Amino acid sequence: MSETMQIGIPRAMSYYNYFPFWYGFFEDLGIKIVISDKTTKQTMSSGSALVVSETCLPIKVYVGHILNLLEKGVDKIFIPSIQSIDHKIYNCSKIRGLPDLIKNVVKQNFTIIDATLDKSAKNQGLYAFLKEAVAPFGITDEKRIKKASKEGWKVMNNFKIMLNSGLSFEKALNYAKKGQVVITNNQKSYPISVAILAHNYNLYDERISMKIFDKLEKLDVKTYTAEQLSIEQLKEGICSMDSKLYWANEYEMTGAAGHYLQDNNIDGIIAINAFGCGPDSIMIERISRAARKFNKPLLHLSVDEQTGEAGFVTRIEAFTDMLFRKKRASIINKIDIKEDIKTKTSSDAEIKISKQ
Repeated sequence: MSETMQIGIPRAMSYYNYFPFWYGFFEDLGIKIVISDKTTKQTMSSGSALVVSETCLPIKVYVGHILNLLEKGVDKIFIPSIQSIDHKIYNCSKIRGLPDLIKNVVKQNFTIIDATLDKSAKNQGLYAFLKEAVAPFGITDEKRIKKASKEGWKVMNNFKIMLNSGLSFEKALNYAKKGQVVITNNQKSYPISVAILAHNYNLYDERISMKIFDKLEKLDVKTYTAEQLSIEQLKEGICSMDSKLYWANEYEMTGAAGHYLQDNNIDGIIAINAFGCGPDSIMIERISRAARKFNKPLLHLSVDEQTGEAGFVTRIEAFTDMLFRKKRASIINKIDIKEDIKTKTSSDAEIKISKQ
């Protein structure tokens, strides 16, 4: 394979939503994918050094991953501009302007493949986007591109099936890349269940989320995310919050919240967002009001590059401890009520007998 048939993909932002598709698509076209390493403290630091301090954490992390790919010697990096995923359903301005941001802050010699997807505009649909993505490699055959897209959707659909079944992000991705679908049946019983609301790039980046899934598993807590819900459930969740879909990633927050707040099997909600994110601040406020309405405990965790793991863990432990105590109190109250009913029934029977 020639050296030019290689593309770098940052392990950040849209990676956590679309990488299974990109894997199937680019691999079918014979383009080798190079992924940046997992996020570290150095990734955050190097990315933060190039942007203004008010920039949100996910963007700082993204810049750090671009630098990591350049260190690996990658000269073509895929930095799409995903403007709109459906008619008048938009990404935030920072995501939409990622290619321009990178051009202005990373002063190194490399090719940015900045294909644009804007389903709210004419002639910027999926296939136009894909043609733009592979044009730098001299691939223009539309039949070949459409065939590769089918391979991309195959990998993506298999990945989604496994993620929906509760498999971890990494395991689902690894199986999907191998063309496998593995469903595990976890029979373990958990005393409490928690729904985690967060954008995928915050939730599945283990450095940003502080490996929250592992921490909750150790605390004997079952976790649910938006990935366990169907698109119909997420749409109903948006409606139940008296909201209309505007932001492209609002399903992951508002949609999931609308569903899980009404689910009696969910004992509490943990919402994670990046400090300084404008759209998130609106969503979190809406979710907080709804949580009070449904009397559902909510823990809001805001993260930035200064967030320490110790404080993060302490808040999670305190929250889950409160949920355990609340669950025990609820069970005890139910037992007391049943015993009280039995006593009253017995007393009534004795009165009737004595009268006879």
